[in-house]
Amino acid sequence: MSKPEIIYRDEYLVVVNKPVDLPVHKNSHMPNDAPYLTKWAGQYFDCSVYNVHRLDAKTSGIVLLAFSSEIAGKLTQQFERGLVNKKYLALVREFPGEKGLLDKPVMNKRKGRLVPAKTVFKTVRTIQTDITYKEFENIRISEVELRPHTGKWHQLRQHMALERNDIVGDNQHGDRTMNHIIEERTGIKRLMLHAQSLAFTHPITEQEMLVESNMPDEFEELIAKL
Repeated sequence: MSKPEIIYRDEYLVVVNKPVDLPVHKNSHMPNDAPYLTKWAGQYFDCSVYNVHRLDAKTSGIVLLAFSSEIAGKLTQQFERGLVNKKYLALVREFPGEKGLLDKPVMNKRKGRLVPAKTVFKTVRTIQTDITYKEFENIRISEVELRPHTGKWHQLRQHMALERNDIVGDNQHGDRTMNHIIEERTGIKRLMLHAQSLAFTHPITEQEMLVESNMPDEFEELIAKL
């Protein structure tokens, strides 16, 4: 597993590019010696580090961390009030359309019921493959930008699955048969979802911050091989 990349740091907060399969914080299902982002950050910076928002372990990309509970609280409020602009990149099956709004409820794991959720999408490019299975013939793979306007559990993964534009590598909500075929052909096994940018207001300086990370190498590699 690769190490997190530090994108921005000051005395109040730090922004890192989290590698895929690294949890942000510890949970009850993990062994005591398991790695997670806040543990790594605490050891690296030799101080207490507080996570501000969630990012699934299987999703790579930008995570915002704070060096005090006070700063963490102020940043968390921005997320809760919808003041943070988040952009994700994903590789999905077929062509979702040039752009649009997905305004469909998704399942809340904790509450066990559907909750409102909104995601704006834009297709960047689409490639044709010769992959055929089930009712799908010569499927296309599209690179899409996803901007969640709400922050629900697995919202992006659920929204794309509801549209039958399953995210490549999503074995929980997506198409396992497609994932297996793509893995066999490319040798790449991961969820093709990446938190690419984050825009927020600095809680101390009140400066408008925009932090970005590059698309993971596996995305271009998978596209090239297909």
